[in-house]
Amino acid sequence: MGVRMKPRAVALALGLLAAAGALPALAAEVQVAVAANFTAPMKAIADAFHRKTGDTVIAAYGATGQFYAQIRNGAPFEVFLAADDTTPARLEQENATVPGSRFTYAVGALALWSAKAGVVDQDGQVLRGNAYAHLAIANPKAAPYGLAALQTLEQLGLLDALRPKIVEGQNISQARQFVASGNAELGFVALSQIYKDGKLTGGSAWVVPESLHQPIRQDAVILRKGAGNPAARAFVDFLKGPQAEKIILSYGYKR
Repeated sequence: MGVRMKPRAVALALGLLAAAGALPALAAEVQVAVAANFTAPMKAIADAFHRKTGDTVIAAYGATGQFYAQIRNGAPFEVFLAADDTTPARLEQENATVPGSRFTYAVGALALWSAKAGVVDQDGQVLRGNAYAHLAIANPKAAPYGLAALQTLEQLGLLDALRPKIVEGQNISQARQFVASGNAELGFVALSQIYKDGKLTGGSAWVVPESLHQPIRQDAVILRKGAGNPAARAFVDFLKGPQAEKIILSYGYKR
């Protein structure tokens, strides 16, 4: 016959095992909606957050405007990392967020990119030539980087001339894919998609001056559904910290 332990003895034994690290701590999850431009840094941040806390980020990536509609229709997201500052502010005004939780986690940069080296010059003059048939951008109604692309073309006086060449992706990831696959020779993408640790990861690019479009301030906010989840607050605190900041800056964002 096996030896039966009293409940108090079992609890004591489990406590000793947990203290010794033999049992994993209870881990939590947090559901996060993430703007597509922030995909790569988010994956690195989520991994670092998990290693530090044991909690897991369940991330979905897409266009900010589409996430807004999903959140308003009851999607289970607890934290929202947008590609702008206006959408989180709008949710805040609609009482869909935890009061006081909104902050700017990154300031993005727009880039004109070709998957081929030597195509895009350092001043973006390639836009004025006629050596390309398609120019990819993200949907400007749903993706702030797409709106910034239109603002850039307008400031350059090229919007009307280039409209026939424009192909829209549902979000910035799809716009990049159009260029990467060769379906578009050029495209406006987030710098973070083609840049890491101070270097272009491939092709050729022009970093669009900030004066040509509205600032791309990206705000994060805890949503109402995350109000009761300590992991949501823990993740946001981590996002504000130095470890996350180092990752964010490495992808070409500013704080």
